[in-house]
Amino acid sequence: MRNILGVVALALGISVYAPFAVAQASTQQEQQGNSQQPSAPAAAAPPAQGAPPTAPPGAGQQNAAPAPPVPAPAPAGPVIVLNPAHGGTDSGARGQNGAAEKDLVLRMARGAKAELERQGFRVILTRNDDSNPSYDDRAAMANGYRDAIFISLHIASTGTVGSVRAYYDQMSSPYVPPPDVAGAAAVAKPALSVVSGLTSWNDAQRSYLNASHRLADLIQIEVAQKFNGSGDTSLGAAIRGLRSVAGPAVAIELSSVSGPDPDTLANATAAPLADAIAQAVTAFRAVTPGGAKQ
Repeated sequence: MRNILGVVALALGISVYAPFAVAQASTQQEQQGNSQQPSAPAAAAPPAQGAPPTAPPGAGQQNAAPAPPVPAPAPAGPVIVLNPAHGGTDSGARGQNGAAEKDLVLRMARGAKAELERQGFRVILTRNDDSNPSYDDRAAMANGYRDAIFISLHIASTGTVGSVRAYYDQMSSPYVPPPDVAGAAAVAKPALSVVSGLTSWNDAQRSYLNASHRLADLIQIEVAQKFNGSGDTSLGAAIRGLRSVAGPAVAIELSSVSGPDPDTLANATAAPLADAIAQAVTAFRAVTPGGAKQ
Protein backbone atom coordinates (compact mmCIF):
# COMPACT_ATOMS: atom_id res chain seq x y z
CA MET A 1 0.00 0.00 0.00
CA ARG A 2 2.83 2.35 0.87
CA ASN A 3 4.53 1.53 -2.37
CA ILE A 4 1.41 2.41 -4.30
CA LEU A 5 1.09 5.70 -2.43
CA GLY A 6 4.76 6.49 -3.07
CA VAL A 7 4.41 5.87 -6.74
CA VAL A 8 1.33 8.05 -6.89
CA ALA A 9 3.06 10.83 -4.96
CA LEU A 10 6.07 10.61 -7.19
CA ALA A 11 3.89 10.83 -10.26
CA LEU A 12 2.07 13.83 -8.90
CA GLY A 13 5.36 15.53 -8.01
CA ILE A 14 6.67 15.03 -11.47
CA SER A 15 3.49 16.38 -13.04
CA VAL A 16 3.62 19.48 -10.84
CA TYR A 17 7.32 20.12 -11.26
CA ALA A 18 7.46 19.57 -15.03
CA PRO A 19 5.54 22.78 -16.04
CA PHE A 20 7.59 24.79 -13.57
CA ALA A 21 10.83 23.43 -15.00
CA VAL A 22 9.73 24.17 -18.55
CA ALA A 23 8.71 27.71 -17.61
CA GLN A 24 11.98 28.27 -15.79
CA ALA A 25 13.99 26.99 -18.78
CA SER A 26 12.02 29.23 -21.10
CA THR A 27 12.73 32.24 -18.89
CA GLN A 28 16.45 31.47 -18.86
CA GLN A 29 16.52 31.19 -22.66
CA GLU A 30 14.80 34.59 -23.03
CA GLN A 31 17.30 36.14 -20.66
CA GLN A 32 20.19 34.59 -22.58
CA GLY A 33 18.69 35.79 -25.89
CA ASN A 34 18.29 39.30 -24.58
CA SER A 35 21.87 39.34 -23.33
CA GLN A 36 23.11 38.32 -26.81
CA GLN A 37 21.25 41.13 -28.69
CA PRO A 38 23.58 43.96 -29.90
CA SER A 39 23.56 46.97 -27.67
CA ALA A 40 22.90 50.49 -29.04
CA PRO A 41 26.04 52.20 -30.35
CA ALA A 42 27.67 54.52 -27.87
CA ALA A 43 27.83 58.23 -28.71
CA ALA A 44 31.13 59.21 -30.35
CA ALA A 45 33.42 61.00 -27.99
CA PRO A 46 34.20 64.59 -28.99
CA PRO A 47 37.67 65.08 -30.48
CA ALA A 48 40.35 66.20 -28.11
CA GLN A 49 41.11 69.90 -28.04
CA GLY A 50 43.62 70.79 -30.76
CA ALA A 51 43.10 67.51 -32.65
CA PRO A 52 42.38 67.76 -36.38
CA PRO A 53 38.72 67.29 -37.33
CA THR A 54 37.66 63.83 -38.40
CA ALA A 55 36.78 63.58 -42.07
CA PRO A 56 33.13 62.70 -42.69
CA PRO A 57 32.26 59.33 -44.21
CA GLY A 58 33.02 59.19 -47.91
CA ALA A 59 35.43 62.11 -47.77
CA GLY A 60 38.21 61.78 -50.31
CA GLN A 61 36.26 59.36 -52.45
CA GLN A 62 35.48 62.08 -54.98
CA ASN A 63 37.89 64.96 -55.54
CA ALA A 64 36.28 68.38 -55.49
CA ALA A 65 36.62 70.48 -58.65
CA PRO A 66 39.68 72.77 -58.41
CA ALA A 67 38.94 76.45 -57.83
CA PRO A 68 39.44 78.60 -60.95
CA PRO A 69 42.69 80.61 -60.92
CA VAL A 70 42.39 84.16 -59.74
CA PRO A 71 43.39 86.47 -62.61
CA ALA A 72 46.25 88.84 -61.88
CA PRO A 73 45.12 92.43 -61.55
CA ALA A 74 45.79 94.58 -64.58
CA PRO A 75 48.55 97.11 -64.09
CA ALA A 76 47.23 100.49 -63.02
CA GLY A 77 48.25 103.82 -64.47
CA PRO A 78 48.77 105.08 -68.00
CA VAL A 79 49.79 103.08 -71.03
CA ILE A 80 53.33 104.04 -72.01
CA VAL A 81 53.74 103.97 -75.78
CA LEU A 82 57.42 103.66 -76.71
CA ASN A 83 58.15 104.72 -80.26
CA PRO A 84 61.47 103.50 -81.69
CA ALA A 85 62.02 106.16 -84.37
CA HIS A 86 62.73 105.46 -88.05
CA GLY A 87 62.76 101.88 -89.38
CA GLY A 88 62.61 100.18 -92.76
CA THR A 89 64.30 102.23 -95.45
CA ASP A 90 64.66 105.14 -93.01
CA SER A 91 67.86 104.31 -91.15
CA GLY A 92 68.07 107.56 -89.23
CA ALA A 93 71.52 108.70 -88.11
CA ARG A 94 74.50 106.51 -89.00
CA GLY A 95 77.76 106.16 -87.15
CA GLN A 96 81.23 105.87 -88.62
CA ASN A 97 81.26 102.16 -87.85
CA GLY A 98 78.01 101.63 -89.77
CA ALA A 99 75.67 101.54 -86.77
CA ALA A 100 72.15 102.66 -87.72
CA GLU A 101 69.91 104.66 -85.40
CA LYS A 102 66.85 102.59 -86.33
CA ASP A 103 68.47 99.40 -84.99
CA LEU A 104 69.85 100.96 -81.82
CA VAL A 105 66.60 102.62 -80.77
CA LEU A 106 64.67 99.39 -81.33
CA ARG A 107 67.09 97.54 -79.07
CA MET A 108 66.88 100.32 -76.50
CA ALA A 109 63.06 100.34 -76.65
CA ARG A 110 62.84 96.59 -76.06
CA GLY A 111 65.08 96.82 -73.01
CA ALA A 112 63.19 99.82 -71.64
CA LYS A 113 59.86 98.05 -72.17
CA ALA A 114 61.01 95.04 -70.14
CA GLU A 115 62.19 97.24 -67.26
CA LEU A 116 59.04 99.37 -67.23
CA GLU A 117 56.85 96.26 -67.21
CA ARG A 118 58.91 94.88 -64.35
CA GLN A 119 57.99 98.04 -62.45
CA GLY A 120 54.30 97.48 -63.15
CA PHE A 121 53.62 99.74 -66.15
CA ARG A 122 51.66 98.79 -69.25
CA VAL A 123 53.89 99.29 -72.29
CA ILE A 124 53.46 98.88 -76.04
CA LEU A 125 55.89 99.48 -78.90
CA THR A 126 54.90 101.24 -82.10
CA ARG A 127 57.16 98.81 -83.94
CA ASN A 128 58.96 95.65 -82.87
CA ASP A 129 60.76 94.93 -86.12
CA ASP A 130 62.42 96.75 -89.01
CA SER A 131 59.18 98.30 -90.22
CA ASN A 132 58.44 102.01 -90.62
CA PRO A 133 54.86 102.92 -89.67
CA SER A 134 53.70 106.37 -90.66
CA TYR A 135 53.60 109.21 -88.15
CA ASP A 136 49.83 108.92 -87.98
CA ASP A 137 49.92 105.15 -87.55
CA ARG A 138 52.31 105.49 -84.63
CA ALA A 139 50.21 108.24 -83.07
CA ALA A 140 47.06 106.16 -83.53
CA MET A 141 48.48 103.49 -81.21
CA ALA A 142 48.57 106.07 -78.42
CA ASN A 143 45.34 107.82 -79.40
CA GLY A 144 43.50 104.50 -79.18
CA TYR A 145 43.87 104.55 -75.39
CA ARG A 146 42.01 106.85 -73.05
CA ASP A 147 45.12 107.29 -70.91
CA ALA A 148 48.44 107.07 -72.75
CA ILE A 149 51.85 108.72 -72.67
CA PHE A 150 53.81 108.77 -75.92
CA ILE A 151 57.63 108.66 -75.79
CA SER A 152 59.63 108.70 -79.00
CA LEU A 153 63.21 107.36 -78.75
CA HIS A 154 66.07 108.71 -80.85
CA ILE A 155 69.87 108.59 -80.99
CA ALA A 156 71.71 111.72 -82.11
CA SER A 157 74.59 111.77 -84.55
CA THR A 158 76.56 114.19 -82.36
CA GLY A 159 76.78 115.27 -78.74
CA THR A 160 78.42 114.15 -75.55
CA VAL A 161 78.50 110.36 -75.54
CA GLY A 162 76.12 108.98 -72.93
CA SER A 163 74.13 112.17 -72.43
CA VAL A 164 70.34 112.34 -72.79
CA ARG A 165 67.99 115.18 -73.72
CA ALA A 166 64.18 115.33 -73.52
CA TYR A 167 62.16 117.39 -76.04
CA TYR A 168 58.57 118.57 -76.28
CA ASP A 169 56.82 119.68 -79.44
CA GLN A 170 56.87 123.41 -80.07
CA MET A 171 54.41 124.30 -82.78
CA SER A 172 55.65 127.52 -84.33
CA SER A 173 52.39 128.27 -86.13
CA PRO A 174 48.80 127.09 -85.98
CA TYR A 175 47.65 124.41 -88.38
CA VAL A 176 46.15 125.81 -91.58
CA PRO A 177 43.53 123.53 -93.18
CA PRO A 178 43.41 123.22 -96.98
CA PRO A 179 40.96 125.39 -99.01
CA ASP A 180 37.37 124.19 -99.06
CA VAL A 181 35.64 122.82 -102.15
CA ALA A 182 34.46 126.28 -103.20
CA GLY A 183 38.08 127.46 -103.32
CA ALA A 184 37.75 129.91 -100.46
CA ALA A 185 40.97 131.00 -98.86
CA ALA A 186 42.04 128.97 -95.87
CA VAL A 187 41.81 130.72 -92.54
CA ALA A 188 44.41 130.06 -89.89
CA LYS A 189 42.87 129.01 -86.61
CA PRO A 190 44.64 129.76 -83.34
CA ALA A 191 43.03 126.84 -81.54
CA LEU A 192 42.26 123.25 -82.50
CA SER A 193 41.29 122.74 -86.12
CA VAL A 194 38.07 120.78 -86.21
CA VAL A 195 36.75 118.98 -89.25
CA SER A 196 33.29 117.42 -88.90
CA GLY A 197 33.65 117.55 -85.13
CA LEU A 198 37.02 115.72 -85.13
CA THR A 199 40.38 117.20 -84.27
CA SER A 200 42.77 117.26 -87.20
CA TRP A 201 45.63 114.79 -86.91
CA ASN A 202 48.13 117.54 -87.70
CA ASP A 203 46.94 119.60 -84.73
CA ALA A 204 46.21 116.91 -82.15
CA GLN A 205 49.14 117.80 -79.88
CA ARG A 206 48.24 121.47 -79.54
CA SER A 207 45.93 120.99 -76.54
CA TYR A 208 48.63 119.00 -74.72
CA LEU A 209 51.63 121.29 -75.25
CA ASN A 210 51.80 122.41 -71.62
CA ALA A 211 51.36 118.88 -70.28
CA SER A 212 54.03 117.56 -72.66
CA HIS A 213 56.38 120.37 -71.64
CA ARG A 214 55.84 119.49 -67.99
CA LEU A 215 56.54 115.80 -68.65
CA ALA A 216 59.70 116.59 -70.62
CA ASP A 217 60.99 118.73 -67.75
CA LEU A 218 60.41 115.91 -65.27
CA ILE A 219 62.17 113.39 -67.50
CA GLN A 220 65.12 115.77 -67.92
CA ILE A 221 65.45 116.11 -64.14
CA GLU A 222 65.69 112.32 -63.85
CA VAL A 223 68.10 111.70 -66.74
CA ALA A 224 70.38 114.51 -65.53
CA GLN A 225 70.94 112.46 -62.37
CA LYS A 226 71.63 109.22 -64.24
CA PHE A 227 73.55 110.28 -67.36
CA ASN A 228 76.62 112.51 -67.09
CA GLY A 229 76.68 115.47 -69.44
CA SER A 230 72.90 115.73 -69.72
CA GLY A 231 71.36 119.20 -69.49
CA ASP A 232 69.17 120.38 -66.67
CA THR A 233 66.19 121.47 -68.77
CA SER A 234 64.24 120.01 -71.66
CA LEU A 235 64.08 121.73 -75.04
CA GLY A 236 61.24 122.61 -77.39
CA ALA A 237 61.43 121.81 -81.09
CA ALA A 238 59.16 121.18 -84.05
CA ILE A 239 58.89 117.40 -83.93
CA ARG A 240 56.60 115.90 -86.54
CA GLY A 241 56.42 112.57 -84.74
CA LEU A 242 54.67 114.19 -81.76
CA ARG A 243 52.26 116.47 -83.58
CA SER A 244 49.53 113.87 -84.19
CA VAL A 245 49.45 112.54 -80.62
CA ALA A 246 46.37 113.52 -78.63
CA GLY A 247 48.02 113.21 -75.25
CA PRO A 248 51.24 113.95 -73.39
CA ALA A 249 54.09 113.28 -75.82
CA VAL A 250 57.86 113.77 -75.64
CA ALA A 251 60.97 112.76 -77.53
CA ILE A 252 64.11 111.46 -75.81
CA GLU A 253 67.44 111.59 -77.63
CA LEU A 254 70.57 109.72 -76.60
CA SER A 255 74.04 110.72 -77.75
CA SER A 256 75.56 109.42 -79.81
CA VAL A 257 75.54 107.02 -82.74
CA SER A 258 79.05 108.20 -83.55
CA GLY A 259 80.44 106.93 -80.25
CA PRO A 260 83.10 104.22 -80.14
CA ASP A 261 80.63 101.49 -79.16
CA PRO A 262 77.02 102.56 -79.87
CA ASP A 263 75.69 98.99 -79.54
CA THR A 264 76.91 98.67 -75.96
CA LEU A 265 75.73 102.21 -75.25
CA ALA A 266 72.19 101.42 -76.37
CA ASN A 267 72.07 98.21 -74.35
CA ALA A 268 73.47 99.79 -71.19
CA THR A 269 71.15 102.79 -71.45
CA ALA A 270 67.85 100.88 -71.59
CA ALA A 271 67.41 100.08 -67.88
CA PRO A 272 68.44 103.44 -66.36
CA LEU A 273 66.46 105.29 -69.03
CA ALA A 274 63.38 103.22 -68.22
CA ASP A 275 63.82 103.95 -64.53
CA ALA A 276 64.07 107.69 -65.27
CA ILE A 277 60.88 107.48 -67.34
CA ALA A 278 59.09 105.59 -64.56
CA GLN A 279 60.05 108.16 -61.94
CA ALA A 280 59.07 111.05 -64.19
CA VAL A 281 55.72 109.54 -65.18
CA THR A 282 54.88 108.88 -61.53
CA ALA A 283 55.68 112.50 -60.63
CA PHE A 284 53.81 113.75 -63.69
CA ARG A 285 50.64 111.88 -62.78
CA ALA A 286 50.81 113.26 -59.26
CA VAL A 287 50.47 116.82 -60.60
CA THR A 288 48.58 116.03 -63.82
CA PRO A 289 45.94 113.38 -63.04
CA GLY A 290 44.77 111.52 -66.11
CA GLY A 291 47.11 113.41 -68.42
CA ALA A 292 44.79 116.41 -68.44
CA LYS A 293 45.09 119.02 -71.13
CA GLN A 294 47.07 122.16 -70.36
